[in-house]
Amino acid sequence: CAGIDLSDPSFGLVDAGGDSVDNGDDGGNASDDVARKALRFRPKILEMQRAFTALEACPVPVVAIIQGFCIGGGVDLITAADIRICSPGAVFSVREARLGLAADVGTLQRLPKIVGFGSRVRELIFTGEDFGAAEAARIGLVSRIATSDETLFREGLAIAQRIASNSPVAVRGSKLSLNYSRDHTVVDGLEHIATHNAGALITDDLMSSFAGKDGDASRFAPVGPLSRL
Repeated sequence: CAGIDLSDPSFGLVDAGGDSVDNGDDGGNASDDVARKALRFRPKILEMQRAFTALEACPVPVVAIIQGFCIGGGVDLITAADIRICSPGAVFSVREARLGLAADVGTLQRLPKIVGFGSRVRELIFTGEDFGAAEAARIGLVSRIATSDETLFREGLAIAQRIASNSPVAVRGSKLSLNYSRDHTVVDGLEHIATHNAGALITDDLMSSFAGKDGDASRFAPVGPLSRL
């Protein structure tokens, strides 16, 4: 997968029969005007972006478990996650440049903020090069390589369970602050977490953490259902 399905007629690149849309001048028909096509197409790209951003905006941490090939849109997806681990045989590629388009649903914005804006990330994006698990770990795209394909899911689940054993107030607040601070200055981030903790530090979870056993999720009350107001 590589961001968009070029065969989808809703994008205006092909008609419902699968034939390319004629971009020729037919006397001023608005449907064939390039600028107007762009205005109609842009909301579709934004809609696809929101689908990937939903992972990043999820209030609880998202753990991505990668096995096998993670190509194009797969990289868009995992870069919106909080934690990434992969199998020893995983293969990654920002493939879009080899297909004739710039990645448009998150990779170009999120991948450099994960691994840095240096020469290597630009090489991977411009060439569409395949790279393996060891390289993904070296540049920081994944935090670890699982022992084997068979243990991959268990190792990912263990991370999720360890997170779930902590205070949901602290975990959600930490993710909120991390995402905010990534896109703002240090001073802005400090102001943000100060405002958040002015209320969050009043939580009962502080006392519960001392009263209970470390790793026991039952120490902390669940957040409960979202407000319907």
